[in-house]
Amino acid sequence: MAVDHAGSLRTSLTGGDSSVLVVDLDLPGLDTPKTIARLTLSSPTTSIVALSGPIPEEMELSLFKSGVRGYCRNDIDPQLLKRVVVAVELGELWIRRSLMARLVDELGMRVIVGAKDKHTILARLALLTAREHQIASVLAAGRTNKEIAKQLDISERTVKAHVSEIFRKVGIGDRLKLALLLASVDGA
Repeated sequence: MAVDHAGSLRTSLTGGDSSVLVVDLDLPGLDTPKTIARLTLSSPTTSIVALSGPIPEEMELSLFKSGVRGYCRNDIDPQLLKRVVVAVELGELWIRRSLMARLVDELGMRVIVGAKDKHTILARLALLTAREHQIASVLAAGRTNKEIAKQLDISERTVKAHVSEIFRKVGIGDRLKLALLLASVDGA
């Protein structure tokens, strides 16, 4: 679908069932994180990947805070963009590692705790095995499954199984939320 303004994009999203939407921030009316947040609200099941020319780090952080699940330069190689879309479709974030730590620090506990109380969070974390705690800590540091496997001398498939089990036990569906959860508990 091709649109020429953010308003028509919002209108077309309301009835659609897109899982990943790649948007160019140069689209008229789509130049602020607030506009992206409104898009996210109009279609909560759609994950947004934003494309643009070079932007300041603060703007990139604002995009993720407003609900973007991935950010790339608009001159990205088409094959890499396909990988970005697949990753986001699988519930991952496409974010520079250098920004992940800042995002976790800035968002803190408020993003994932919401209505959950501290006792519930600690009870869920207590369900994790020692190995799951170890993997969760490395994962929260922004490491990929491949890097975790290498660091812990286990297969990547085993890492994937542990990550799935961690998400299930804790009731969280992505790495950023897990990192925020662990940061909130460690900071308490």
